[in-house]
Amino acid sequence: MSETTAELTSSWVQPDSRYLDRELSWLNFNNRVLDLARDESLPLLERARYLAIFASNLDEFYMVRVAGLKRRITAGVAVRGVNGRMPQLVHRQILERTHELAHDHAQLFHDQIRPALAEHGIALLNYPELTDAERAQMDQLFTDRIFPVLTPLAVDPSHPFPYISGLSINLAVMVKNPQTGARQFARVKVPTVLPRFVPLSEGRFVPLEEVIAHHLDQVFSGMQVISHHIFRVTRNEDVEVEEDDAENLLFALEKELLRRKVGRPPVRLEVEEDMDDAMLSVLTDELDITEREVFRLPGPLDLRGLYSVADLNRPELQYPTFLPVTHPDLAEIETSQPADLFAALKQRDVLLHHPYDSFATSVQRFIEQAAADPHVLAIKQTLYRTSGDSPIVDALVDAAEAGKQVLVIVEIKARFDEQANIAWARKLEEAGCHVVYGIVGLKVHSKLALVVREEPEGLRRYVHVGTGNYNPKTARTYEDMGVLTSNPVVTEDVARLFNRMSGMTAEREYRRILVSPYGIRNGLLDLIRGEIGHHANGRPAHIRMKLNSIVDEAVIDALYEASQAGVPIDLWVRGICSLRPGVPGLSENIRVISVLGRFLEHSRLFWFANGGTPSVGIGSADMMHRNLDRRIEVLASITNQRHIAQIGWLFDTAFDPGTAAWHLDGDGDWEACLRDENGEPLVDIQELLIEHLARRDRDETFRQSVEEN
Repeated sequence: MSETTAELTSSWVQPDSRYLDRELSWLNFNNRVLDLARDESLPLLERARYLAIFASNLDEFYMVRVAGLKRRITAGVAVRGVNGRMPQLVHRQILERTHELAHDHAQLFHDQIRPALAEHGIALLNYPELTDAERAQMDQLFTDRIFPVLTPLAVDPSHPFPYISGLSINLAVMVKNPQTGARQFARVKVPTVLPRFVPLSEGRFVPLEEVIAHHLDQVFSGMQVISHHIFRVTRNEDVEVEEDDAENLLFALEKELLRRKVGRPPVRLEVEEDMDDAMLSVLTDELDITEREVFRLPGPLDLRGLYSVADLNRPELQYPTFLPVTHPDLAEIETSQPADLFAALKQRDVLLHHPYDSFATSVQRFIEQAAADPHVLAIKQTLYRTSGDSPIVDALVDAAEAGKQVLVIVEIKARFDEQANIAWARKLEEAGCHVVYGIVGLKVHSKLALVVREEPEGLRRYVHVGTGNYNPKTARTYEDMGVLTSNPVVTEDVARLFNRMSGMTAEREYRRILVSPYGIRNGLLDLIRGEIGHHANGRPAHIRMKLNSIVDEAVIDALYEASQAGVPIDLWVRGICSLRPGVPGLSENIRVISVLGRFLEHSRLFWFANGGTPSVGIGSADMMHRNLDRRIEVLASITNQRHIAQIGWLFDTAFDPGTAAWHLDGDGDWEACLRDENGEPLVDIQELLIEHLARRDRDETFRQSVEEN
């Protein structure tokens, strides 16, 4: 037992012992992404993609989490976190850990991925490595396409230091006037309208900034270029809206989006490792960046550019092609026409598992059929994030133009999608939809669609409750679940919730769904206490949850209490976990695993043994304060025995010792358990699901599972 764990065992009642730091836990999650890039058993271009994902994740972490931390420090809000750490200490620990991870990230690219790509005919070159013919090609490209869009900005008494936009790649240039000998600093922004890696001949690329750097004599004609270096700034990009004082939430958000473009303080400075001290001093002074916030890295900076490399047409270096299939319960009745979803849902509920089940032939088809059906009277839907060319939005527009009542709750405060969501909201409103632009004080994060249909026996409602966004693009890469149902109890609950969101009724009580704020935390705490009671009375007791993150102290403490009472607890957490598992006297009955792979694990599942009659639910909420206190989230109960068995099978498989996963210990360290004792890869649950869940015979698999249980 480590010293940290020993301390925890003797003093776990103190808050600073019970919880792992959420920020450091997130950084450990991103290190698990880096583990995938390290894994030589994975296809090479997918390893390159994981490097890009790591870089993109870290950017967002700094733009939001680190920016918020710095904002509190600057404002003097020196309040200890629940783990006892002051913000200044957390910030210092983040910087130390991030420096380690950034170094590992760059080293992995230079030492392994870049050479391996070259061996397979994909060369990411430095400019000196170009052939004479390629240099001539770049000369012409610079003249025709690059130079016309460049805007060099000098710094002198009449030109103040320019605003450096967040995440842009820039050249810091020192030039000298040959007549006066005076030196001058200038900045050149690398344009984003051109490819990050410029194609040369087949399979050969050079970073755009190196092409620009080689032609700086043309950019600064008549001046002598003394030196140049690449740098990149990360800024606070989180949008803050004073909602309590906002008479018009849409107007307030648009105003804040304009402020995002300027005036956001820097939180990180990345520079090429060979940048001279004088140049670096200029940048740190002008940007008000501390030495600890400077990251010296080998070029190229910003490895998000590897996304384009990973998308090259080299199938032998990528994951095998995977095509989702139509869910068996929604399979085509006749080969000439799609299934009638409403007829199918009269027969049974349908539990969907994306991306294995096709989003297009289930959820998307559900909305499109409702829009086209003359018997449908109304459609109500929440939209948090959707794609730029969303068929969901198009179907809602068609429905409104056909005279149906269409209500859309558009969450315009969805981070980094605010501008797009405003545009779609206005498009929907112009088509005649009733649009609610979010709710003051809350984010609408629930994933709900409701259809009201006139049928011979009267009005009937149909509902979709999901764990993921109504986004056809991410539905191909995000793992999510959803249920389609015409169950009158569930549909009545959802209808009343929509009335609450659109009319702000005081409705809080529902029969088959839990709704936050108010309902989810209390509902789950009741279920956890119920498992303690079942265990005490000798009945089956077991708690299993699948989450993106678990941070909420009340939920964690309840799980600790259940563990101490002897209830076995399995937590499947993709990202942040502030709970310490496996600590004697505190959490020895809790196991925590994480699964990462080609699909982003995104579903939230809840399974309680409930004395032998499992209580199971799916929904949109993670166990975080924002989800439970500041968002409208929904967890829906699952009662179909086949569906309960299916979710149980997922948990059984994920926690099987033969399944590849990362395992968390009480000190917050994750152990990668990806290979067996012979070095062979363990079972990849996502590949297993591709193999089993995409087959039409899966119903038999789960029917057998029900019988065995």
